[in-house]
Parts: sequence; C-alpha cells; structure tokens
Amino acid sequence: MPRFGLDLPDYPWDQMEPYRAKAQAHTDGLVNLSIGTPVDPTPEVIRAALAEAADAHGYPTTHGTAEVREAIVNWFARRRNVPGLDTAQVMPTVGSKELVAWLPFLLGLGQGDVVVRPRVAYPTYDIGARLAGAEHVAADSLDELDAATRARVKLVWVNSPGNPTGQVRDIASLRRLVEQARDLGAAVASDECYAELGWGEWDAARGGEAVPSILDPRVTGGSNELLFAAYSLSKQSNLAGYRAAFLAGDEKIMPNLVNSRKHAGMIVAAPVQSAMVAALNDDEHVSAQKDRYRARRELLLPAVEKFGLKIEGSEAGLYLWATAGEDTWTTVERFAQRGILIGPGVFYGDEGAGYVRIALTGSDADIAAAAQRLSSE
Repeated sequence: MPRFGLDLPDYPWDQMEPYRAKAQAHTDGLVNLSIGTPVDPTPEVIRAALAEAADAHGYPTTHGTAEVREAIVNWFARRRNVPGLDTAQVMPTVGSKELVAWLPFLLGLGQGDVVVRPRVAYPTYDIGARLAGAEHVAADSLDELDAATRARVKLVWVNSPGNPTGQVRDIASLRRLVEQARDLGAAVASDECYAELGWGEWDAARGGEAVPSILDPRVTGGSNELLFAAYSLSKQSNLAGYRAAFLAGDEKIMPNLVNSRKHAGMIVAAPVQSAMVAALNDDEHVSAQKDRYRARRELLLPAVEKFGLKIEGSEAGLYLWATAGEDTWTTVERFAQRGILIGPGVFYGDEGAGYVRIALTGSDADIAAAAQRLSSE
C-alpha cells in the first residue's frame, strides 16, 4: 500500500485547546494574546488601492509589476538604509511564511546540506529544511558548530528582530555572521518582518537607532552576494490577510528564484501587488500603527512583571518573551486561569522551555483587560 503525504510534525498550536477552553470559561471572557495576528483595521489608503485594482482579468507576473518592485527598492533605501538596489533584485512573495518554508528548496538544497537557524526560533525554518531534504541545526553563531557540520552549511537564517525573543542583532554581529557564511560559500537569509517595530534603543521614532538590515552596506561591505532580506507587510500595515511580502538580495541568484517560482505558480495576486505599492509608499500609517503597539506594550509589560515574570529580549517586535522560572505549561495554565491565552515557549525549540510569548496584538480593550487581570491580587 503506497504511503502518501509528507512526514511533518503535527501543527503545535493544536495543543492549546485545553488552555483555550479554560481561558474562555473566565467570567469576563477570553483575551487571546497567543498569536501575532493584527487586529487593527487595514489602512484606507491600502484598501482603496486594492479596490481600484480589482479588475484583474489578466495573469499577474511572478517577478512583480515594475511599480511594486520600484516601491520595494525605494522603501529599502528610505526605511532600511539599503540604497542602490536594482528592481531586478527584488520580488513579491505570497506572504513571508511560504518564502521561509520554500527558500531552501528553491536554492537547490538537499540531502547532506545544513540549514542553520536561531536556537529559539519560528518552527517554519526547520520545516523549510525538511521540505528540501536538508538537515536543520539550531545555533546563534557559526562558531557553535563543529568543523564537519560547518563544512556542510549552505543556508543560514537570521531573524532580527527575533520571533519570539524580540532580540536584535547589531551591525557588528550581522557583519561577523556574513563574513563567516561567505567563507563557507553559504547564503544568509534574514527574516526582518518586525524591523519597523523597535523599542527602547531600537526605537528610531523615540531617538533610538533603526534596526539594521542584512543588506545594510555597513554589514555587506558593499556587495549583496549570497545575502537575502525577507520582509512582510503583515505587521507594519495590518495586511496579514493580503499575504503581502517580498524578498531582496543577491543579483546573481534572484533570477533563478524568479524562474523557479514561475514554474511553480508562486504569484502574488495583481490587486495585492497594487495594495503593496500603496502600503510601501505611505509611511504615515506605519508610524500610527507603531504608536498603538508602543502604548499597548507600555501598559502590558509592567503588569506581566507584577504577575511574577521576568522579561528577556523583547527589544523589538510584537511580543514579550518572559519566564516565571517554572515549567512553560504551568505559566500558560496560570494565565488561562485569568482568562488570558498566551504562547508556550516550547513551540520555538528546546531552549524555549520555561518561557512564554505574550503578544501585543490584542485590541486596546483586550490589552487593558489583560493588564488589569494580571495586576489584581
């Protein structure tokens, strides 16, 4: 009897149902802070662009329209300190998760090759390696790998700001990683979808430094060889439902990625490409959304600390990465008793044990309710 289907692990979030049920039973109802899905409205300037492009009777291009690629290039120069990109070096993707899952395969990785990802990380990095038939290894530095493993490294994932930890790699850290990977002939792909959401020293709107990109000239030494930056508009523009993201990087490798995606039909819908142009060209809504998240963070963080948790990392992004010095599921249970659902750190690798991820993506009312419940005796 032939066996069909991929041998992938069960989707981890299915384990949350008992805790969801407990939280929903709370007298005042459920506050769901377990996932990072936006809850605020999609800005009108973006919705208008989508509607205007609704008469999309022809096939869109895989590489993206000239307008969307120009908008991506200009955005990198304006917002990410990455000047000089050519429109041939960028392309839209169907959200960033599909790109993360399929990039190892599209780069031609396979058996015997190694994909490195952060020690505490989004599970899709491992899934992408498995889909390609490659091996995945958790490490925050290539110095952590033995010589035999280093020799097989073909792709290194960077996630800065990190999900779930919220940690940010500075210029020196990124530059060192790029130099080491290039010495091995390995590509570096940086998942940067939280880059506009820096806090404290990384909050450019409050006098801090902007979160650096892997394509920043201070990192690259002036060449984007073997480097890629992936970005999503889901977080900064409330476009999770649009599946609007893009990739930029190595000018020699990008044409092959575009060609492979043409064969596979990985195409962003034409109206979504038009919406992306509007989103990328308008900084005002991004600033306004960041203000909302900053206010929610400033309300929720002290309440979480009062509840007995220590915040670690959390320098950027949409989450508080925290520990109470106890088993992850004990902390999840205690929050559920207050009617609050949060994310278990164990979903993000072995080193997430004992930690939880608390999202800032609740509404103002939900964040206020969560803070009140956590602060009460």
